[in-house]
Amino acid sequence: MLDMLLRGGTLIDGTGAPGRRADVGIAEGRIRSIGEVDESAREVLDVEGLLVCPGFIDPHTHYDAQILWDPAATPSSLHGVTSIIGGNCGFSLAPLAPGDFDYIARLMSRVEGMPLATLLDIDWCWESFADYLTLLDGNLGVNAGFLVGHCALRRTAMGKRSVGELADEKDLAEMQRLLAESLEAGALGLSTSRAFTHTDGDGEPVPSRWASEEELLALCRTVGAHPGTTLEFMFEGCLKVFSDEEVELMIAMSLAGQRPTNWNVLTVDSSSDRHRKQIAASARAAERGARVVALHMPVPLELCMSFRNYCALFSLPGWKEVLALPLPERMERLRDRELRQQLDIDGRSPEAGILASLARWGKYRIGETTAPENARYEGRAVEEIAREEGRSEIDTLLDIALADELNTVLWPIRDPVGEEVAKAHAELWDSGHVILGGSDAGAHLDRMCGAPYTTLFLAQTLRGETGLSIERAVEMLTQAPAAHFGLRERGLVREGFHADITVIDPESVSSGPPRKVDDLPGGSARLVCDASGVPHVFVGGTAVVREGALTGALPGSLLRSGQDTDTVSIG
Repeated sequence: MLDMLLRGGTLIDGTGAPGRRADVGIAEGRIRSIGEVDESAREVLDVEGLLVCPGFIDPHTHYDAQILWDPAATPSSLHGVTSIIGGNCGFSLAPLAPGDFDYIARLMSRVEGMPLATLLDIDWCWESFADYLTLLDGNLGVNAGFLVGHCALRRTAMGKRSVGELADEKDLAEMQRLLAESLEAGALGLSTSRAFTHTDGDGEPVPSRWASEEELLALCRTVGAHPGTTLEFMFEGCLKVFSDEEVELMIAMSLAGQRPTNWNVLTVDSSSDRHRKQIAASARAAERGARVVALHMPVPLELCMSFRNYCALFSLPGWKEVLALPLPERMERLRDRELRQQLDIDGRSPEAGILASLARWGKYRIGETTAPENARYEGRAVEEIAREEGRSEIDTLLDIALADELNTVLWPIRDPVGEEVAKAHAELWDSGHVILGGSDAGAHLDRMCGAPYTTLFLAQTLRGETGLSIERAVEMLTQAPAAHFGLRERGLVREGFHADITVIDPESVSSGPPRKVDDLPGGSARLVCDASGVPHVFVGGTAVVREGALTGALPGSLLRSGQDTDTVSIG
């Protein structure tokens, strides 16, 4: 007897093949039968008119902390995600030396925008990566796999010397030992960062940024000695344009480990051909027998910020020194008209790379304000206010923010997706060098919610805006990331595969706008987006979402390297 029968839906199986009407029978956590299924079932769910798809896979999250108190990884699971990959960008919570939780918590708070009060509310009761995975095992609503972050690895091996010093032979040997131990416990691989935006709680470059190329390649070789593993990186050029030296290093990483590697995140705009230059790195890698894949977000995400809290503006040339000041001094400096002019110039300079888009001061919408005189500005664009009041856009924006003691919430106004951007997306999707991802779900909680890229992408596809068939779009969210990570028997609706299934309503699938909820430990808030048109989500054959609401079930599996993953060839 079947445990569950999904009857009468349109099957989009993840292969890219045309959708077809088919029943799907589930038993013991696996897909037992597909087609016209007559076998009796304990429960029959009528899904006529709905699309039955493989569960979506998010390859780039930072749920490492949130999964400890939110095993359903919300709101991702509500948007159809059944498997997540954490430990990205060089940041994981393990391994952890005794007494180091404060450093790691402050680092994660600074670089990944997780409230420090929330992180300090966690019971940091683990040391090894195996300890951390054991804590999660049996307490997951979704499937979850985790990379070892280079920063935690280096900090555990070198202590305070991990910032400011090169590793000696003894340090490297200890890092390799810890990494091998973590991989044997089931870690999926190694992530590292050399990104200029990544600083720790003291404002110093994170530990991985102090590593030599020799150290990094030695760790990649350690990864390559373990089956079913992978690599992930963030370089300075990820946010600008890769230098020749960076391209050579990413190729060397892949070859040293004999593993595919991915980086976050490839963006597209209509004013440059940067995406072509970036994807050329993958083509060069392929010519050399390496595999380098770019993560690419198919939809723009709404990201809010303020001048009070750490935000992306911190990474603009010239801005760090001002925004790092205590609030009274920061406000005083931001009142200086000459400084404003220089900050405006610096923010738009070539050195800013893709972050220069943050300096389009007129393209912000005023969100929540606190000063009574600012109430009239809420919901309006800065460019409109500046034009009306005869002031420059940067003066208008900063005057409003200063009246609120820098608490003003700002929302970027996105340009419509034009023909050039649509062509660039299509070019990337056909290149064979990208997979969809880069949500950062679980991070930057007060500024964005990246989880709904799945539902937004499907909604755009169903409206005919992406130029893709729904079958191709589903494949990009399921089979493609599963293949990159070598996830065993996942990513397709196929007999014998794990019954990770997402059911969507093609008439209503989408996402609502970001909204604030006060549900984090330590009394902190985050932004979430409500899903629509995702009535049912199954993980291992058990419903984690029914009629659009969480069930509270915890059927998720730890995705362990070599056990739940196969080694992916880079040839």
